[in-house]
Amino acid sequence: MSRRTALCAVLALTVSLVSAAAGTGDPPARFRHQPLTWKSCVQGPDDDTGKELQKAGAECADVTVPLNYDDPGGRTITVAISRIRATDTRRRVGPLLLNGGGPGGPTLGDPPWVRQTMEEVGARYDIVGVDPRFVGRSTPLDCRWPTGTSIHGAGADRAGFDRAVAFARDLARRCRKSEGPVLPYVTTRNTARDMDIIRSALGERRISYLGYSYGSYLGEVYATMFPGRVDRMVLDGVIDAGRYSPRLLRGAEKANRHALADWASWTAARHTTYGLGRTRDAVLATVNRVQDAATRRPLKVGSHRVDEHTVPVIVFSGLSQDNDDAYDTLARVVRDMSRAAQGRRVVPDPKFAEILKSMVTGSESAYGSVQSAILCGDVAVPRDPEVYWRDIQRSRAQDPFFVPVTRNIGPCAFWDPPREAPTTVRSDFPALLVNATGDPRTLYSGAVAQHRNWPGSRLVTLRGSSQHAVYGVFGNACVDASVNAYFATGRLPSEDVTCDA
Repeated sequence: MSRRTALCAVLALTVSLVSAAAGTGDPPARFRHQPLTWKSCVQGPDDDTGKELQKAGAECADVTVPLNYDDPGGRTITVAISRIRATDTRRRVGPLLLNGGGPGGPTLGDPPWVRQTMEEVGARYDIVGVDPRFVGRSTPLDCRWPTGTSIHGAGADRAGFDRAVAFARDLARRCRKSEGPVLPYVTTRNTARDMDIIRSALGERRISYLGYSYGSYLGEVYATMFPGRVDRMVLDGVIDAGRYSPRLLRGAEKANRHALADWASWTAARHTTYGLGRTRDAVLATVNRVQDAATRRPLKVGSHRVDEHTVPVIVFSGLSQDNDDAYDTLARVVRDMSRAAQGRRVVPDPKFAEILKSMVTGSESAYGSVQSAILCGDVAVPRDPEVYWRDIQRSRAQDPFFVPVTRNIGPCAFWDPPREAPTTVRSDFPALLVNATGDPRTLYSGAVAQHRNWPGSRLVTLRGSSQHAVYGVFGNACVDASVNAYFATGRLPSEDVTCDA
């Protein structure tokens, strides 16, 4: 998982049933054994990602793939990859492809920290970072949005919901206007096909794979479409393939409420630092007061205005990582919003300024555009706004803060129907699955369901943590050792593993 700030709008999703042809043959001949030109990953003096890759001994290349696999002689696009080659060539396993989730998250810069997490066994793999089609350094896609995320709160009443509907409709309109011809091909199935071209271009018969969050769904789809081409597969932050859709966050309210309570307890113990309340309930009351104030009128934070649609998304996005740094960032964010709610002049904390720039300006438009394009291109959702309004109203009493976010309408309601039916993920595969019990993005229940669907798999559970993405991210020795042992031997544990946070 890309190690960006924990308050980025983290989303992780999964794909629904219906059917679609599973396996495919070899990649089109035009792309199968294309020569790759490896070069420096550094693209300029300010390219920190490229410098880190260079320091780790990585090189980069562009892989050519068809925009439309039904027309391999037509338009092509490029997929950017990086590679740290195996140094233990005598015991080399092969390439390990990475996906950090999103969807829409770049992964090209991840091989150095993955190599470090793998310890000695990492020397036996070519570790390959991939920016999927239209992501990062690959052929770009940008709908020129005024925001970096389509996740938007519905507000407190019907007028607020109607504004959310107009917002979602406008995002979809902008994508059709800017990127209409390519939108049908921005899908998980095509990303899986691209992965197989990468495999072939690397000259390999099989690949291993490490996927986080949405990347777990991509791994499930690849293993289904290309049986026999996967060696070792680790899926961390597991999506239940039977629930994958743009509405995956429905039902995540309880886990996010639990994560919010944990953060509130941590913050209350540091009242002298943040001044948000001396008890958990007092801190939660501060969050509610901020939302109430933003409902009356937008809060002025620096040069930005934060309204009832944005406040709960800011809090929601700060709850994916269970560590002191993430908790500190969220506490500073809430402190700034609380001061704004009191009418005080606020110069936002630098990390909050980054979050606001992402959410309420067009600086991260490309990220939000690709994320929505993939989700909307994979699975259709209800098109009638009343479906979402009724769902919110039925559930609002359970959690009036998070329900308007997790059940709100999005641009997919105004998208063209998917070009392909969603993938019916295969009924068994011997993968290693990893999930925390309190994961507020990819729920633990989803990992259990996918484990049940894949009885040949094993599940590594991090117990007692509200953490999204664990291996190499959370710093749990038990989890990391279990995954590294599998990468070293190719043998799954004899039984499921439980590690305590």
